[in-house]
Amino acid sequence: MEKIKIDDFTKYTFLSAIKHSPDGNYACFVVHQSDLEDNKYLSNLWVLDLKNNFKYRLTAFDSEKSFLWLDSENIIFPSQRDSKDKEKLNGGEEFTQYYKINIHGGEAVKLFTIPKSVNSIKQINKTLYVFTSDYNPNKTDLSYLSSDEKQEELIRRKEEEDYEILEEIPFWLNGGGFTRNQRTRLYLFDAETQKIETITDQDTNVDFFDLDISKSKIVILSYRFKDKMPLTNEISIYDLKEKALTLLPQPLPMSNRFASFISAKKLIVAATDMCGYGINENSKFYAIDLDTFEQKCITPDFDKALDNSVGSDCRYAGSITMQIEGEHLYFITTENDSSLLNKVDVNGNIETLTYGNGTVDGISISKNSVLFIGMTTDSLQEIYTIANNATEKLTTFNDWVKSEKFISSPETVSIETDSGVIIDGWVIKPVDFDETKKYPAILDIHGGPKTVYGTVFFHEMQYWASEGYAVFFCNPRGSDGKGNAFADIRGKYGTIDYEDIIKFTDEVLKRYPFIDSSRVGVTGGSYGGFMTNWIIGHTDRFSAAASQRSISNWTSFFGTTDIGYFFGPDQTAATPWSNYEKVWFHSPLKYADKVKTPTLFLHSNEDYRCWIPEALQMFTSLKYHGVETRLCMFKGENHELSRSGKPKHRVRRLAEITQWFDKYLKKN
Repeated sequence: MEKIKIDDFTKYTFLSAIKHSPDGNYACFVVHQSDLEDNKYLSNLWVLDLKNNFKYRLTAFDSEKSFLWLDSENIIFPSQRDSKDKEKLNGGEEFTQYYKINIHGGEAVKLFTIPKSVNSIKQINKTLYVFTSDYNPNKTDLSYLSSDEKQEELIRRKEEEDYEILEEIPFWLNGGGFTRNQRTRLYLFDAETQKIETITDQDTNVDFFDLDISKSKIVILSYRFKDKMPLTNEISIYDLKEKALTLLPQPLPMSNRFASFISAKKLIVAATDMCGYGINENSKFYAIDLDTFEQKCITPDFDKALDNSVGSDCRYAGSITMQIEGEHLYFITTENDSSLLNKVDVNGNIETLTYGNGTVDGISISKNSVLFIGMTTDSLQEIYTIANNATEKLTTFNDWVKSEKFISSPETVSIETDSGVIIDGWVIKPVDFDETKKYPAILDIHGGPKTVYGTVFFHEMQYWASEGYAVFFCNPRGSDGKGNAFADIRGKYGTIDYEDIIKFTDEVLKRYPFIDSSRVGVTGGSYGGFMTNWIIGHTDRFSAAASQRSISNWTSFFGTTDIGYFFGPDQTAATPWSNYEKVWFHSPLKYADKVKTPTLFLHSNEDYRCWIPEALQMFTSLKYHGVETRLCMFKGENHELSRSGKPKHRVRRLAEITQWFDKYLKKN
């Protein structure tokens, strides 16, 4: 058995996008692995033979991140292996080349090319497809221009690269850069005629779309705006035969996060009006009659968070988390420290299908089987099925980690921090633990704040345990998994959540006397970075801190980030104009002159969720006041550095944090 090394995450296997074949006998999924030498990720399609419980690799281009079943034996997928084609087509304009491959063998062959960058695609019939693509009105579509006109347009674009015009908010997106008037639009594509038809206009942004069972109608979630992006969206139905788009009325403006046909005449929708708990309010399920447009809430007492918000740094790429099959909508909820698979019918009857500690990361449902990608305690992702009311593991991609590496299992610590308020947390002991020794420790704070920690595998924590640290972490108020009221810390940032974390720390030090209280560090990212900044301005009890992708000043956050203008006012319950003192009260920068803790700041220069000035302000303030500090900026990375950043950058990030703590927590 070996200790976990800093770069071991580059040897883990990450899974995503599982989907049954139409006959339910097979499933295709994407396998992602790190390439440390070339500093990138390799993605390929694999097939799972469900009758024989046999898996095999289908593609080897190393760039297949998505796919679509054509029938029960053939798959299409986009790939960029022929990079030279981009220069040949439309003078360098973006395009998506699709290949077709038989799951029983043979070479992939080119099927068709869509002269746009495709985000999501579904098949309507043998030749017709519906897809979304980002549309920029500032770039003329080259496919409709003559050779001379193309050349003129390319020259104009080159000249415009020296300028950036801002006309609306948000003006950029994390991971997407500047987005002047850019929208995600819905299109139809005929593979036989190569004709593209536009469904939505240039001011409409499409969030989601799905087809009905007959594939004659499309349900669309979208919003239309100029100047300021709204927090609510709308539901429309597009009739493919009539080529008509109908907007469905809703009693109140809603944040609709999912909508699909549960029958020919009825939609099931997951939505919230955000009236009770703001933008983080849990959704409820609604049924909409397509004849009368009547909308009825079918789960009025439902108060669980949809999707999986259990944190881990061992995932890559997303998966489907909601799917209609037959008369049910299958969906994932986060409950306490785990995420579970459930189903609901049109009458609001909910049944939970999985239990126990762990996560459901993505699902695929067919008439014959239920499949999901998930993680269990101390384990990385695998594919599971549900048989005879029990969960069965079908793959063993990451079994080697448990058999070859020392893993320190989290021990549960739950405390009551206020009347009736139970905070759940965990302690990971150092590998090779000796009860006669004293150890340094690291408090790790999750992001969100509406996410949770659990017992699933977390590489950075296990690495620190291998390096001789105890690691402890918890889910304070503001976290997910315990309903709206528990998660609601609007206007309370740095108060009750801070108290929960400090009381949890006190209890850990009391129950685990092997931890040297004079050698405890604190770290966290995003909200965890905010809380790290807050902590060092309110207590000197931590010997070192590492603040990652943080918030330090709610006023600058408001005006410079992609979510600042709505997230800030919602979470602080004020704007710089309605109550500047309150905004400033919740800003860690206000207390920077009180900081004594040596602090490392880590930030990415393309993190537009928490832009780098948030770190720069704290770094400058600490330097000004004579506090030991260091800032490490990662070029070309965004808010997702710790989860999907380039492999070498992820290694450097973890090395920076560990070396900082070694310097201050392991010194004699």
